Amino acid sequence: MNLSSRLDGLDLSGATILLTGGTGSFGNAFVQSVTDRWNDAVIRVYSRDELKQSQMQERWAGRSGNLRYFIGDVRDRSRMSRAAQGADILVHAAALKQVPACEYNPFEAVRTNVLGAQHVVDAAIDAGVSKVVALSTDKAVNPVNLYGATKLCAEKIVVQGNAYAAQSRANLACVRYGNVVGSRGSVVPLFKQQIAESGKLTITDERMTRFWITLPQAVDLVLYALRHMTGGEVFIPKIPSMRVVDLADAMAPGLERQIIGIRPGEKLHEVLVTADESRHTIDAGDVYVVLPEHPWWTQEPRWIDGKPLADGFVYSSDSNDRWLSSDELARMIV
Repeated sequence: MNLSSRLDGLDLSGATILLTGGTGSFGNAFVQSVTDRWNDAVIRVYSRDELKQSQMQERWAGRSGNLRYFIGDVRDRSRMSRAAQGADILVHAAALKQVPACEYNPFEAVRTNVLGAQHVVDAAIDAGVSKVVALSTDKAVNPVNLYGATKLCAEKIVVQGNAYAAQSRANLACVRYGNVVGSRGSVVPLFKQQIAESGKLTITDERMTRFWITLPQAVDLVLYALRHMTGGEVFIPKIPSMRVVDLADAMAPGLERQIIGIRPGEKLHEVLVTADESRHTIDAGDVYVVLPEHPWWTQEPRWIDGKPLADGFVYSSDSNDRWLSSDELARMIV
């Protein structure tokens, strides 16, 4: 997937961007990419962690004129509304992402991932933000854990939020992708820790596969969505799959492995497009685009050219036509 070449026409010069979850892995990558490309864009980094904001201020000290740091939580509707005032674009990356933590704290997961998404939509519409892109995950597809279920709800809230934006200039869309190389929630830091501490890797199931995307690719997907969205789409990148055993080979060839079995709420394989969704999804080259089915869009001109998918098409990590080898994985995780 190479979306950098398909960003022609996107101009964020002088734009004010509100970035929720701005101190996370994606947030840091987004700040770097946007300020590198448009040195007069202003990004409001919105998060609830003042320590990470302080660390981020030190890291980006040379770009202090571009960045504003807002302490706030997406659970807090009034603070969210205040932060959105005067923003042109809103990128929603804040979420509770750890599957076990969401299972053990279900009310908190709902408050952040579901009600937080509603607050983002409400704030954007009320403030007249022109474009909103929310980050979703393959775990939202046919969810088997609470994290996935809350992200499915968040997707629906954002997509259906366009119905509430009829009298506003706001357009809302989602991006949906798989595991991110190098993010704090990926398996790579866990494997590195196990290698350092015990000299042994734990693998849940040797058959397991996952979609794999880099942080720069995730940022480019969001920028692609900002360039092409008209509201209501879910943008899904064409990305490779990897086998967990190949990742283990890449990181620690020959190291002892312990098979511990699939954990509660975990799948053997992940899906990014279901057979039911594929009926209203198009192949647009480097991405699949799930188009909205609802009647308030039927008279709107669609921006996208693409091919309909074959009947029953499923985009699953175990039936992908692009796989990462151990050598490719090794180069990606250096």
